[in-house]
Amino acid sequence: MRIIFAGTPATALPALERLRQDHEIIAVLTRAPAPVGRKKVLTPSPVHHVAEKLGIEVLTPQSLRGDEITQKLLSLAPDAVAVVAYGLLIPEALLTIPTHGWINLHYSLLPRWRGAAPVQYAIAAGDEMTGTSVFQIEKGLDTGPVFDMEKQEIAGRTAGEMLDLLSLTGAEQLARVFAGLEKGEVHSQPQEGDVTIAPQMSTRDSYIDFSCPANVVDARIRGYSPEPGPWTMFHGQRIKLGTVQVTSVSGIPAGMIVPGNIVRVGTGTTAVELSDVTPAGKKTMSAAAWARGLTAEKLAFTIKEDNS
Repeated sequence: MRIIFAGTPATALPALERLRQDHEIIAVLTRAPAPVGRKKVLTPSPVHHVAEKLGIEVLTPQSLRGDEITQKLLSLAPDAVAVVAYGLLIPEALLTIPTHGWINLHYSLLPRWRGAAPVQYAIAAGDEMTGTSVFQIEKGLDTGPVFDMEKQEIAGRTAGEMLDLLSLTGAEQLARVFAGLEKGEVHSQPQEGDVTIAPQMSTRDSYIDFSCPANVVDARIRGYSPEPGPWTMFHGQRIKLGTVQVTSVSGIPAGMIVPGNIVRVGTGTTAVELSDVTPAGKKTMSAAAWARGLTAEKLAFTIKEDNS
């Protein structure tokens, strides 16, 4: 089939590469170059960079509303548009341009976790299972009928690790759906179940409160890793947190740090072992090295939800 691929981050690349094996990618839609780093250098998205290397036409409209992009899509006459973490809203008027519509690979088991950050929310909420859904985009946010769903266990992974896995398994799943579309052998079904929403996250959302139970602390740290990055307050300064391991050790007050070769921190239930930290203005270091430099007066994290 003649496919337009719409995607932006590196997690979309496996799907782009996989669809190229069976179909003609006639163009790529991706977010416009964005400022990166301290010098704010305009940098193309990972999908943009790879598409240019492959000699595929790249379209980077700031918005999909307007006659210019509408006419361009009409002139390309795609059989379908494959969408993987694209990032722009798709106007209803564009949905009927491709013969098979816009087909989205979404990183959750819809209708659970509709929105921009489904993997982060699933892990932070303590879900044991997530997965991928391939569905037909319609007017609502991730509300369209589903062609295929595939489950994957979270199994202690961080959001970054889970996204890496789902981007690979999801690429194969998307290829299977497109093969079925081409042959007329797949059909979509309405979503069923309770709806939950996963809006875009910021660092404001990723504060870690050590008065929560240990399993909640662990899930939230993994859900916010690597982005937007888990953090807490330590004597008036933000400190970034690495992953933790839940222990059976009890009796340590919430937020209290017990230094040693293994650094334990008290929570609302049992203690957790802290792997590494990034103090304000410093490089990431092992929790043990960091804790060795603490004075007796500074052996506790702030216990209050200060996510301003």
